[in-house]
Amino acid sequence: MTNRLILGLAATALSLVAALPAFAEDLRIYGWAGEMPDEVLADFQKETGIHVTFDTFDSNESLIAKLDAGGSGYDLVNPSQYAVQILINRGKLVELDHAKIDTYGKIAPTFQNVSYDTGNKFSIPYVWGTTGLAYNKTCVDAPITSWKSLFDEKYKGRVYMLDNMLAAYIAGLQVNGFRANSTNPAEIEKATETLIAQKPLLAGYNSTNFADLVSSGEACIVESWSSSVLQAIADNPDVVYVLPEEGGTMWIDGYAILKDAPNPEAAYKFLSYILRPEVAAKTTELTKTATVVSESKALLPKEIAENPAVFPAEATLAKADFILDLGDAMKLYQDGWTKVKAAK
Repeated sequence: MTNRLILGLAATALSLVAALPAFAEDLRIYGWAGEMPDEVLADFQKETGIHVTFDTFDSNESLIAKLDAGGSGYDLVNPSQYAVQILINRGKLVELDHAKIDTYGKIAPTFQNVSYDTGNKFSIPYVWGTTGLAYNKTCVDAPITSWKSLFDEKYKGRVYMLDNMLAAYIAGLQVNGFRANSTNPAEIEKATETLIAQKPLLAGYNSTNFADLVSSGEACIVESWSSSVLQAIADNPDVVYVLPEEGGTMWIDGYAILKDAPNPEAAYKFLSYILRPEVAAKTTELTKTATVVSESKALLPKEIAENPAVFPAEATLAKADFILDLGDAMKLYQDGWTKVKAAK
């Protein structure tokens, strides 16, 4: 091989390397599946030159277990409200410097002093929604308004519950007239018995494609997170989402920086970025999940901004429970859930 050819090949290799994206920093995030659009992550990378790795989980319990194991290597995590409390109590989160989040003031006043993290000391709320019911109008004989429909014999084999412990107990408790955040052993036991009695009526527990099942009519009624079923509603006018008359629940998912974060400064840049109104609006438009940035609502298409499944009326939300850290009672739920899942 001639020297000229060798030099030519070397030059080509160098030009190819130069053409690859160069990232000055890395940011690792562990977040809820489906709540942070790939487009938003790509836009952030392009603007900042920070490479983002976004791994996902499907329950707060999975998140907590991962962090308890230690050495996760993540900078940011995406817990729901009660998980924030647990992670604070376990010393996993750093106290935030709001001065490093230049868009912090974009958070709506309602979300600037949440009950589970006073003053947003350790976490930044980002998206919120509700847990309720979705149903297909073509296979029910009247509008669904209550959790009781999930326990109705006439829908046997066409009902799905969320495959999530606390989500299932929301229905099991509220259908009995109890609060979804109960720590009363007798109430939790009654809810466990109710969920066990329900098992023969269910098509299954499902936290993945339940929206598709209710849209197709394979399922008549499903327990649902509001954000998960909105695309089905957009695609199929027969799909309806409601908060049950017993209340349902409201939830908030936010972001927190871990104490052992390898790159906390990149994490602050990400928090500042996602709280921009136009970025928050993009998140809502792509995921159909409401954000805490009030200015973003004016940037949304009318069909989203005025959709009560995305932005429920205050009167509707007034009855919804808000699940916080259940403390020692969590063991009662875990034991009960083991019995429910083992029941035939």
